[in-house]
Amino acid sequence: MSRTLGLLLALALLGLVVVLSVAVGAENVPLGTVWHALLGGRTDYHSKIVLDLRLPRTLVGLAAGVALGLAGTLMQALTRNPLADPGILGVNSGAACAVVCAIALLGVDSPLGYVWFSFAGAAVASLVVYALGLRGANSGPVRLALAGTAVSAVLSGLTSTILVRDAATLEVVRLWQVGSLAGRDIGLLAQLLPFLLAGAVLAVLLAGPLNAIALGDELGAALGARVGLTRVLCGVAVVLLCGAATAVAGPIGFVGLVVPHAVRMLAGANLRWVLPYSMVVAPILLITADIAGRLVARPDELEVGVVTAFLGAPLFIVLVRRYRTVRR
Repeated sequence: MSRTLGLLLALALLGLVVVLSVAVGAENVPLGTVWHALLGGRTDYHSKIVLDLRLPRTLVGLAAGVALGLAGTLMQALTRNPLADPGILGVNSGAACAVVCAIALLGVDSPLGYVWFSFAGAAVASLVVYALGLRGANSGPVRLALAGTAVSAVLSGLTSTILVRDAATLEVVRLWQVGSLAGRDIGLLAQLLPFLLAGAVLAVLLAGPLNAIALGDELGAALGARVGLTRVLCGVAVVLLCGAATAVAGPIGFVGLVVPHAVRMLAGANLRWVLPYSMVVAPILLITADIAGRLVARPDELEVGVVTAFLGAPLFIVLVRRYRTVRR
């Protein structure tokens, strides 16, 4: 199967998943009703479910999935680390901690207000993890992952401490903090869309330089890549993507880890293909996890962050074991 055909099939699958996300849940909605609701021809109970509840969460899942898939791919390519992921390297935890601090300590109460804290937290956490993981003679992918895990633990502990001591903040962020697509406002997504688009465009433009750097910094520079500038721009793209995704959907883990590995099995290592595939496959995974969370606990539901963690944690263990085997 050619990579172009594979990408088209993935797009078709994404379209199917989007339709299922709008139609399936605690109360299934007939496809005819979905179609009429989207066209604005009906205002009954089912149409309100489609337009007010399921369409916003589906669009948020689509945008957050694209952002997390691209961010994970960029981080793995830049660090040449198969274990790199916005969650494992502390980016999501940094963004979440900054948002919780902004709500609890500064009284920020609007998503557009705390999105800047989400960006700042993601950037600071990234810098700390890279400083700890890439220093010294023993620096490498495993040490970077360990540094990310340690920073994530510290930030998660600080976040939990604030939430335990401040019931009002806990009430505001309790569903957001675990990672959720429910109850999201399309207006918020519209406000964050410029950041997501800027990060996505920047990620695609970096495919060529990152392909060169994948061969090593010296060889990449010999091939014309500006290594320092590429790293800076890649960091900016990751902060934009992760900051916006975390602000709108909360800290969702493992999507950025799983998707690049699956995509490389389909499209090879060329980032000019891996990045577009990741933009399609990641929202498929995220929206499917959201649908599964609605179905397994009817009439209640599991938050999408819980489902992705349940699916991603075993895979992370497998990847770590495979990596250690290869190193030996």
